[in-house]
Amino acid sequence: MSNIFCSSIGKKLIMSLSGLFLVVFLLLHVGINLTAIISRDVYEAACHFMDTNILIQIMVPILALGFAIHILYSIIITLKNQSARPVGYAVGNRTEASSWGAKNMFVLGLIVIGFLGLHLTQFWANMQLQHFLGHEGANAYDLVVELFGKWYYCAMYIVWVIALYYHISHGFWSAFQTIGANNSKWIPRLQCIAKIYAIVVTLGFISIPVYFYLGLHQ
Repeated sequence: MSNIFCSSIGKKLIMSLSGLFLVVFLLLHVGINLTAIISRDVYEAACHFMDTNILIQIMVPILALGFAIHILYSIIITLKNQSARPVGYAVGNRTEASSWGAKNMFVLGLIVIGFLGLHLTQFWANMQLQHFLGHEGANAYDLVVELFGKWYYCAMYIVWVIALYYHISHGFWSAFQTIGANNSKWIPRLQCIAKIYAIVVTLGFISIPVYFYLGLHQ
């Protein structure tokens, strides 16, 4: 069994499964973030729930592990493919294989990881980490207002979301193909679902900086 996960197919399987796990997280994350548009009280209540719920606290290190595994295996597979042939996630046809998103999955992933690191230093480090250390931490809503009041942070955030769109719109259906859903009937359906999912998540994330930068919360 261990040899399976050390093989090329096994590595792609692990990257695909960890990627699908993160897909679920993104949907939950954008849903919680959108509560900031509803009102300060709703958003702060959502953040308080995230900070104090025991199940969430258990999921945080699992989520971090999921990110680490996905990143690690994407690097391993990319480096191996560069020495062999340019294949990352599984691809079903030449059109998808030659799409811009498919060709740049690794670069898009680096953009996502880069801004994610910046995002964590601004939000997680100033809120959840401070609470873990026994400090009060920044007010969640005030922090959102402050950061999304800066045009350059909004611009970087939107670039990150666009990169995320291309990454998941290809990676979503491709991950399912890797785990076996590769027949001609399901691939087009999965590609359609991937596009819809990516659009919903993208519009959800982008609406937040736009809302606050335009001062619609006032």
